[in-house]
Amino acid sequence: MDISPIRFRETARLLAEVLRFEHPADAVISHFFREHPKLGASDRAFMAEAVYGVIRRKASLEFGLPEATPRLLLARWLTQSQGLSVRALADLLKGDEAAAIKQAKQAAAQLSPAARLDLPDWLYEKLHPLLSDEQLAQLGQAMQQPAPLDLRINPLLTTRAEVLQEFANQGIEADPTPYSPLGVRLGNKIALQKNPLFLSGKVEVQDEGSQLLGLLMEPRRQDMVVDFCAGAGGKTLLLGALMNSQGRLYAFDVSEKRLNNLKPRLKRSGLSNITPQLINSENDSKLKRLAGKIDRVLVDAPCSGLGTLRRNPDLKWRQSPVGITELTAKQASILNAAAKLPKAGGRLIYATCSLLPEENEAIVSHFLATHPDYQLVPVDSVLRQQHIPLQTGEYLKLNPANHNTDGFFAAVLERRTDHPVVP
Repeated sequence: MDISPIRFRETARLLAEVLRFEHPADAVISHFFREHPKLGASDRAFMAEAVYGVIRRKASLEFGLPEATPRLLLARWLTQSQGLSVRALADLLKGDEAAAIKQAKQAAAQLSPAARLDLPDWLYEKLHPLLSDEQLAQLGQAMQQPAPLDLRINPLLTTRAEVLQEFANQGIEADPTPYSPLGVRLGNKIALQKNPLFLSGKVEVQDEGSQLLGLLMEPRRQDMVVDFCAGAGGKTLLLGALMNSQGRLYAFDVSEKRLNNLKPRLKRSGLSNITPQLINSENDSKLKRLAGKIDRVLVDAPCSGLGTLRRNPDLKWRQSPVGITELTAKQASILNAAAKLPKAGGRLIYATCSLLPEENEAIVSHFLATHPDYQLVPVDSVLRQQHIPLQTGEYLKLNPANHNTDGFFAAVLERRTDHPVVP
């Protein structure tokens, strides 16, 4: 690997901005590239790979360094993960940097358990009681790998067999996902936004785990359905397609920007049953008129995102225990508000992309304890009815080590028909 002093310097500058952890890493990288238009494609590819590589392994890379400067972290990544020797970096290093890297390499044998898995101490302490050492090591290793590129077919416009054949005709490696009947997993990253299958609305980017959340809803054609936290609408589009573009599907979100991002995707999809609506909070007056009228409600709640570390490794450094506590209060509030919408016999799904019980099981347990008009439907029974070959118990619990998906949690809740409705 040939790295010029300029490429090394610019990568360290970009890394310094990302390591402030004031904004998502992908946004910082995109902004940096816009501000430096003269950077070539190969420079950008190297810089992005290096920055994400450092973020993924920040704990182990900084262990033993006298000071974790961006330059030293970048140099350690090059020696530890890219196989370069300190001697090969001689023209790039200054002062005592070479000695510092050699010293850190010698200290690597004394890595703490958290640093060995490249997790912050607080996150390791939360996960360690839940998993055996072997399971935690497998999870940590899986989180270090980039996520595959999963796509979801649009069943209104195509079939999975047709999509797989078209990719084969293009010379692109693609396989069916093991669990979702609508999923396709690509062998390599491609320029998807220029691909005819994407431009025609036949495929959308969506992790297989996210697809399973939508399938748990089992919406029927003439149902009234609410996606309570729709975001940019990935699951909204799936639900609309499962409804065969019939019935009525409300996509609510508090972010106008996210809902605007749904518009071009909605146009490509060919769906006509989706109504995006901006709300100011989970208690917006727009929701009151729907109380007790909805057949299916999906609450993909705002969460820590710690199940998505393969895609967003900076989250483990941007989140904190205080932030998790604030999120759990918000999650409980949103679930309580959404629970007013389903009719008797209606289904409410609570989901997150987190691995932490306080964002998942604890929220659902408290909800059931305070809402006797709801009951838990075991996820395994729902998956079995759809012939999906997956068993995770009464909840959907996915993680990269076991399922090669992002980390997801979901609970299927049903409003009872034999119990007075709680106001």
